[in-house]
Amino acid sequence: MPGFTYDTGALIAAERSERRLWAMHRRALENGIMPTVPAAVLAQGWRGGSQAQMSRLLSGCRIESLNETRARSAGAACASAGTNDVVDAAVVVGASARGDVVITSDERDLGRIAAALGVTLNTRQA
Repeated sequence: MPGFTYDTGALIAAERSERRLWAMHRRALENGIMPTVPAAVLAQGWRGGSQAQMSRLLSGCRIESLNETRARSAGAACASAGTNDVVDAAVVVGASARGDVVITSDERDLGRIAAALGVTLNTRQA
């Protein structure tokens, strides 16, 4: 079973207590899968305060750092796709390297970056 990468839409869905997202998250954890959240996604979704539901979700996730290598890969992906959305590029680069399914609310933009990189990206709606 592939892993999961959450984009910002998934974090927002968690904070809104959307049952579908929480059901996917629970099934992942029950199957021994710890979803990945790129650090750039966390920065985009975090607005301070308690954000209790998002914090609860994040406690069951692995936060992927945006180190120099990943930052360069995301920047190159932006150039290839003709976009400046580093967060989406970081999601695509990391998820495609791991073979993860991306839980997203932005399938179109992620798909455009994946296509520019010549990779197949599996997505599910957050």
